[in-house]
This record gives sequence, structure tokens and C-alpha cells, in this order.
Amino acid sequence: MATLALPVLAPGLEAPPLAPARRRDLCTDCGVSRSADPARCGRACQFINPRYEELERQVHGRARDAARPDELHFGPFLEMVRARLAAPRPGAQWTGIATRLGERLLETGAVDAVLATAADPRDRWAPRPVLVTDPAAMAACRGMKMGYSPLLALLDTAVARGYRRLAVIGIPCQVHALRALQRELGLERLDVIGTPCSDNTTTARFHEFLALLTPRPGEVTYLEFRADYHVELRFADGTVREVPFIRLPIAQLPPDFIPLTCRACFDYANALADLTVGYMGGDGEQWLLVRNARGRELLALLGDELGTTALTTRGRRRGAVRAFLAAVERAAGGMPLRRAPGWARPLIAWAMPRFGPRGLEFARTRVEMKVLEGIVNLRAHRPHRVRGMVPGQAWTLAAPYGVRPRAGERPATGAREA
Repeated sequence: MATLALPVLAPGLEAPPLAPARRRDLCTDCGVSRSADPARCGRACQFINPRYEELERQVHGRARDAARPDELHFGPFLEMVRARLAAPRPGAQWTGIATRLGERLLETGAVDAVLATAADPRDRWAPRPVLVTDPAAMAACRGMKMGYSPLLALLDTAVARGYRRLAVIGIPCQVHALRALQRELGLERLDVIGTPCSDNTTTARFHEFLALLTPRPGEVTYLEFRADYHVELRFADGTVREVPFIRLPIAQLPPDFIPLTCRACFDYANALADLTVGYMGGDGEQWLLVRNARGRELLALLGDELGTTALTTRGRRRGAVRAFLAAVERAAGGMPLRRAPGWARPLIAWAMPRFGPRGLEFARTRVEMKVLEGIVNLRAHRPHRVRGMVPGQAWTLAAPYGVRPRAGERPATGAREA
């Protein structure tokens, strides 16, 4: 990955130059390997030394409780709601809740700076880690980026500047490493706004995907995988196109389009954040998981700007998850994916949003799919890593589908089977 060499993008928005990444197996380039002490990867990385339960206790005061509804799937939380900003922000992926929270933290003086990800000026889809000190500059961080963002490399810069009150907006692998290192940073305050993450790829590969979706890839300004089983594309001329999941060109993508690292992640819901801001459980709105008292403080910053409603859930996930498991097992074995026949695709596209899992059931579906994907792919490609990487709750979620630990595959140290 090229060094990000342009230090100042706009007033209050800096992108300090980054050191090269160190080569690691199963790495998402969270930025720790680019820091002054790259050896910290060994104690921070969820793919080297996963510490899910230990860090849940450190951050939330307790680990996830299987007796509490949905905690096994989503991690510890105090409440979950559907939400949207009353005045959606232009350029935001949904209504802009995550970046608005960053603005409010800076506006109120609660933090000195926010670590977030903006778009590279040379490519709107390429992520660029930035240090934000002006509330207005948070607007540059709106919208989806696709690729690896070495966000935590900026911790060195923040600490060197004397910033002791930070907010971080990050994905699960970044947040796990941040929490593992938190006590070493000497911070007075740390607010963590997490976004769920399911799969990632390189920016170059994402451009290949866009080219398969549309003959006008360079004109796409917005892409979202929606919970109604469609991908939404918006174009520079204002036109919108919706592509049913069943019609996506998945079989045309190379096997490593989604790197093994992302296919072996067990924290879709970003369980170590103070507040998780996503959409999978929102059924057309955003999905907020308030995980601790700090998360409640964050939500309170938005006041009347935020409208919330109760979550919905409908449909059943078992059939969809079983079908996904069969496809993953087939793909992990090197066999080609089976495509639905052409005549059946319109019928499937019609039926999925009407009868498939929606709301919280959709989110549970995706978590169980990711758990099974992780176990199957580690067994196929890194069998020696299964024992250390698969947490106890993953085995519990996988058990109804007949996937259980084999000899030598006990849960990772520090994780428990619920």
C-alpha cells in the first residue's frame, strides 16, 4: 500500500505520512504495524492474539451473556434501537449518525481530536486515515470507502501532539487492537464509535466489482448493500439502480476477492465499541447498539436531532444460513459455486425481501453466516489457527448447523462456551 504523503487536506483535517506496513499473516492493516512499536501487533491483533472476552470485561464491565437475548450474536449491550437523523447529512452513507457524533464531540470540547477515515482525494473509494480537530472537517469522513485504512497508525501522532482526549470511529479489527492497547496510551478519555464490518477488499478489487455491476463504474457515487436484499447504486447524474443480491456477479469474482482475513473474522458487530452504528438490524434505518454508559453519553449528544423507534424482526434464518454454509463449504473446497438458473432468479429476487429474514433476524442471519464462514475457511486454509482464533460463542452459534469443535479445536484461551 502506498504511503499517504499529503499531510493536510483541509483546515482541521490532517493525514500524516505513514510508515510502510509490516508483513503479517491474516492482516487488515489496522495501522499498528506502521506505528513506532510494530511489535505491539502480537498483543493487540485479533488475528494473532484474540482477547474477546477479556476485553469485553475491560470495556463493558462484563462479557456477553448467553442468557440475555441477542448478546451471544451481537456482544454486550444495554439497548438496541432503530434510528435516523432528523436532518440527514449530504454525502452520508445513511443519515450520518457516526460522523455527526464526531462533530458533536468536537463541538462540545469533549475530545481534542477524532481519528476517522476520509476518502483519498485521488480516488473517492480509497480510504485515508485522518486526524480531525475541526467539527466542520468531519463532513469529509462521510460515506463508504472500500479498502484497508491503517487508522491506528495515527495514535502516535495524536499522542505526540499532546492530545489526551480522543474519539475513534473504526471497524472491529481496528477497535480490538485499540482496546488491547488502550491502557498503554495514557489517555484521559477515549470514545469509541464502532461500525459493523462483514467483508472488505482492496480498493483496486472493488473497482473491478463496480465494473461488473455497471458499464458506468466511474460515475458511481454511492453503493450500499441494503437489508432488503438489494444493492443500491447512485450515479453522478442522479439516477439510481437497484440490483437484487441474487443477480450480483459473485461467481465472476476471484476466490480471494474477499481476503481470508476478513473471511475469518468473528466480530461482525464491533462488540468492543461504546456505541455501534450499523444498519443490518435496522430494517431500512440505522441500527444502534448502546453498549455501556459511555455509549449512552454519546447518544445523548444528539438530543432531538435523532429519532428512534423499536426494532423489528421477522422471517426465519435457519434455511438461509444452511444454504450459505453449503455454498461456503463448496467454495472452501475449491469447487465452483452453483448459480441459480436464469429462469429462477427473478422469482428468487421477488421472494427474498418478502419472505427472507428482516430486521434483527437479518442481523442474526449475517452473524451466523460469518461465524460459519470463519470456521470453514480457517479449517480449509489455516487449520492450525482454528484453536486460537475461534471464540467460544462462535462454536455455540455454529452448533445448530452441525459445526462443532473437532479434536484440538477447543475455544481460544480466555473465551468461554456459552
